Amino acid sequence: MSEHQLKKNTGVELLSPAGDLECAHAAIENGADAIYFGLDCGFNARHRARNFGLSDLTVIGSLLRSRGVRGYVTMNTLVFPDEMEPLVDVVQEITLAGIDAVLVQDFGVARLVRAICPDLEIHASTQMSLTSAETINVAKKLGLARVVLARELSVSEIKLIASSTDLPLEVFIHGALCVAYSGQCLTSESLGGRSANRGQCAQACRLPYDLICDGEERDLDDMRYLLSPQDLAGYAAINDLVEAGVQSLKIEGRLKTPEYVANITGHYRKALDQACNHQKVEVSAEAKREMELSFSRGFSSGWLEGNDHKRLVPGLHSSKRGIELGRVRSIDGQRVQVRLAAPVALGDGISIGCKTIDGEDLQQGGRIYSLHNSTGDKTTEVRESDVAWLGFGWGEIDWQVVQPGDRVFKNDDPRLNRRLRKTFASDDPVRRQPLRMEVLAIVGKPLALTAFLPNGLSVELMGDVPLDEARNRPIEMSLLREKLGRLGGTNFELGELKATIEGKPMVPMAMLNQMRREAVEKLNLLVQAAPHREVVPARGRELLAPILESGHNTDEAAIDDFKSAVLCRDLGQVRAVCDLGVDLVYADFHDIRQYKEAVSICRSNDVPIGLASVRIQKPGEMGLLRVLERHAPDLVLARNLAALQHFHACRIETIADFSLNISNHRSAEWIRSLGASRVTASYDLNRDQLVGLIDSVPSAWIETVIHQHMPMFHMEHCVYCSVLSPGTNKTNCGRPCDNHLVALRDRVGAEHTLQADVACRNTLYNATPQSGAELVSDLLQRGVRWYRIELLEEDPDQVRQIVSLYDQLLRRQITGQQVWKELRAANRVGVTRGTLESKRNPLAIL
Repeated sequence: MSEHQLKKNTGVELLSPAGDLECAHAAIENGADAIYFGLDCGFNARHRARNFGLSDLTVIGSLLRSRGVRGYVTMNTLVFPDEMEPLVDVVQEITLAGIDAVLVQDFGVARLVRAICPDLEIHASTQMSLTSAETINVAKKLGLARVVLARELSVSEIKLIASSTDLPLEVFIHGALCVAYSGQCLTSESLGGRSANRGQCAQACRLPYDLICDGEERDLDDMRYLLSPQDLAGYAAINDLVEAGVQSLKIEGRLKTPEYVANITGHYRKALDQACNHQKVEVSAEAKREMELSFSRGFSSGWLEGNDHKRLVPGLHSSKRGIELGRVRSIDGQRVQVRLAAPVALGDGISIGCKTIDGEDLQQGGRIYSLHNSTGDKTTEVRESDVAWLGFGWGEIDWQVVQPGDRVFKNDDPRLNRRLRKTFASDDPVRRQPLRMEVLAIVGKPLALTAFLPNGLSVELMGDVPLDEARNRPIEMSLLREKLGRLGGTNFELGELKATIEGKPMVPMAMLNQMRREAVEKLNLLVQAAPHREVVPARGRELLAPILESGHNTDEAAIDDFKSAVLCRDLGQVRAVCDLGVDLVYADFHDIRQYKEAVSICRSNDVPIGLASVRIQKPGEMGLLRVLERHAPDLVLARNLAALQHFHACRIETIADFSLNISNHRSAEWIRSLGASRVTASYDLNRDQLVGLIDSVPSAWIETVIHQHMPMFHMEHCVYCSVLSPGTNKTNCGRPCDNHLVALRDRVGAEHTLQADVACRNTLYNATPQSGAELVSDLLQRGVRWYRIELLEEDPDQVRQIVSLYDQLLRRQITGQQVWKELRAANRVGVTRGTLESKRNPLAIL
């Protein structure tokens, strides 16, 4: 079924996650219109899910078609050049199995899919960081059929986007929230060598951090989880999203249980049906409790209602807690007394939030082992608002740290889980496809039956003999509905029935039953067959070949013809760098009003200057690009697709930066086709992978960052506003970012610099710089000419030291090892561990 048919036939789609086959059944039986799932051969952003094998695709494809549900395979990671060959076979298998679409992050992968099968829908993953109509309309050139918007957009912003693009939009409506923009998080990689853009996020955002403000630790009481958002529960926005024209509402959770999938899908099915029937969505308190019990770090509207940084990240905890029952009133042996905010029963899972002797948060608990009401009588359950004594098993709780006033949570309900499991554990289908049937029963003609599926496919059956005129009981509509509606145990149910009855025909019941059975058999064969689509793997394999350059020159003169660029983050750094003989200065300032002076300084020193765009461009922010244009820079460092297109149209040279996630030769080629003169590789590429990319494209295309503090989190969430201001967003925060220097200290004591950009988005930079110095010799031999140093908070003396050392390195006067040791930098390129790098412990910060 195409996107157009989907919209026409079923309205707004409810899209559910499926980490395995059981989750797929849970989604289908509880009302999902579509599911998304990953493959165990890689290329999907949930590496830890069970996922599906290539051999499972035929089975899952047949199951989905038999139930009238669409299926999307997640191929939403970056892909390196040497990985593209096996991807050709994966795309072929997906197409032949009849899967409806693939979700893609990588521009090069999108091009590969389009070449292999033009009819296979491509959905731009939220990992592609499409946040405006401008970015979408550039990405549309890849042949996209749908865009999954960033979670950081409000309903009003989504409405603006929907009114300015004709591509169908998909929006997250429920589930866990990443604090960083998807596709722009390098944190778990930078700290532990695992790549979120490769499906291996270590969830560093869920860890505690201390706030260092102007060099001193700020006491935030119990607020320690400064980067851990509450979970999204967007049911209140469904009416507005439907009205805005959103095509699909997406539930997060491929790592969650089948019960979670059944629970959340069922409740959102009811809510979406209300909205599509022009009713106000209403979710009962009981329904909210049920959803929180399946999984919840606390519910919020996320960004759908706009930025409220305090509501989004209360900072008090980061793990699943369930629903709060109340506070400990008193303690008696192995039990606590609580006035209940929700009902409880024997066997429920309970936790108590305590403090250790050292003041650390401690969540401990178990199942209700004994239950007494307020009068001391034993019971099996206690109602909401009543007082109850909750007893635990011996040794489950360390009672020395439990105090009156501690919060008590209910985090599991076995009865609810049993009820949810019943919704999808039956052998017989629960949710079935409605059939529209048309019957012609005319005396003197054979009985005719046509059965239509919701997607428009149909089967026709004709009786063997003409119908006689009835003497006693001619066929009538009620009897037709009764007999044709006997579809129990099948994948179908009778919906609309139309009948043309002429001349009081007699229809034998055996004939009617036989035609119904034959219709079901033919329909089953029809839906099990995968749709025919053109698949030409050879066209995909043509894209595997490296893009060769003519006249490649690596003689001594060419090797010495290198160019150096330095990215500065304040005017003092610009002044220092202009005296050091570099070939290019980039300015990336928090206060863009200072760009005028930066351009003036560079012009007076006859040094070309490039201005950096913001990484994310949202509706209404094109003015930020026009400000850069007015300063007439020599070039622009473009960090999003809108900036790349805008400055190319302005005839200003553009360099594509790391945030565009260029990881293979075909993504580089596409970005170059949009006007970029050079490209900066994604920071996901390690030493070996960067060399692989450079070997597959003309070396003149590449600008390599050889020194930087890795930009780990890039966030819509503003820590400054959340903890240093009484306000809730940039309209009322008082801009503490203008007056304070802030760092976040992790659990191993590293203090990571936090900065805000002109759009109030925060970036957390790794405390330790990383150096690609040992790779420079190889890159020079391969003809790479442009090398970039990125500064952060260095003073002029430090700037001179860094630039001088790399200049000596590029002139082959010192070794790479001398450089990184002198600068006390980490000896690595990118974020994923390479074969020549020291191994890092991904759990070190835990």
